[in-house]
Amino acid sequence: MAKGYWVARVDVSDPGGYKAYVEANAVAFKKYGARFLVRGGQFTLKEGTSRSRNVVIEFDSYEKALACYESPEYQAAMSHRLPVSQGDLIIIEGYEGVQPGD
Repeated sequence: MAKGYWVARVDVSDPGGYKAYVEANAVAFKKYGARFLVRGGQFTLKEGTSRSRNVVIEFDSYEKALACYESPEYQAAMSHRLPVSQGDLIIIEGYEGVQPGD
């Protein structure tokens, strides 16, 4: 079964207010087994546009990634994020096919 991922790009307008979102989202992320692969950090824009913060979160499956987003726990956390940030979020299924050199 392919893993699922959240890929988020966010601009935070109120870092203090965003902390409430980070604290609240931990409940949903723990429940659905989320693992941060990227959480902020240095980046270099090579093409297109960017936002100030980038996050990649891994789940055991695409279905768990969707269920986490749709959960009451995450929806409650999101109510803290929306007033203090703008962002883009996709939920995507991982790839398990042939890799280069295989």
